[in-house]
Amino acid sequence: MKNPRMLFTVLCLVAIGSILPARANASAAPTLKNPVVVLQTSVGDIKIELYPDKAPITVKNFLDYARIGFYNGTIFHRVMRGFVIQGGGVTPDLKEKATRAPIKNEAANGILNERGTISMAREEEADTATAQFFINLVDNARLNHHGNSGRAMGYAVFGKVIEGMDVVDKIGTFPTKAVNPEYASVPMTPILLKSVKIISE
Repeated sequence: MKNPRMLFTVLCLVAIGSILPARANASAAPTLKNPVVVLQTSVGDIKIELYPDKAPITVKNFLDYARIGFYNGTIFHRVMRGFVIQGGGVTPDLKEKATRAPIKNEAANGILNERGTISMAREEEADTATAQFFINLVDNARLNHHGNSGRAMGYAVFGKVIEGMDVVDKIGTFPTKAVNPEYASVPMTPILLKSVKIISE
């Protein structure tokens, strides 16, 4: 299966382009009933509340990967200033980890790709997300659901940062380098994702 790498580079170039009509923000305030995870990184911890009521398939998939330690020792391999930070499936030597089958895209759940939200990375086809995810550094309207196929399907938001947004912002400022066309925004100083710890379910 192809890796969802090049698509974000293209989207970054068009992110300033057409802006969709505003929709009501369905992002929920943190509640105790939802699962919470901590991304332990080499820069600091990022606490994220997940939304199983809005994205049940995506949340289960993410937690399943976390439980088996899949994310341990991977890196944030794409940092795009003013756009997103992406990780969850690439090792420090830029090898993609083998994943399970892709999941259904839940981007039509009404939650927008706003600053601090976490969403699934995917290929151009709608239902191709596996393990990789990204955190939005800004409101990214271009990534929202506005159709039922291809890029128009959007990217499924399944949670939001509730602590450690300063860590996310810091990662977003790291200088990057192009290793090859597929890895065009790799932090020059590796940013390790040590683990994803589930602290409540």
